[in-house]
Amino acid sequence: MRAQVEETIEVIRPALQADGGDIVLRSVDETAGIIYVTLVGACGTCPTSTVTLKAGIERIMRDRIDGVTEVVNVADDA
Repeated sequence: MRAQVEETIEVIRPALQADGGDIVLRSVDETAGIIYVTLVGACGTCPTSTVTLKAGIERIMRDRIDGVTEVVNVADDA
């Protein structure tokens, strides 16, 4: 699952970078289907980052990768 997550992040990344942000993969809990990421740059401080995370990134991950249940943004120092 981690390889699929990494591949999907590479598809998503250009759109985030175009807005001055980026995404860092922290970990993947394959048992629970939870992906832990950190949104950085403009995405880390954007008031709509939760919408980006849930309606954008999480939806894409769930559509492309079997078993993904949630994408969680964690603090940069996690």
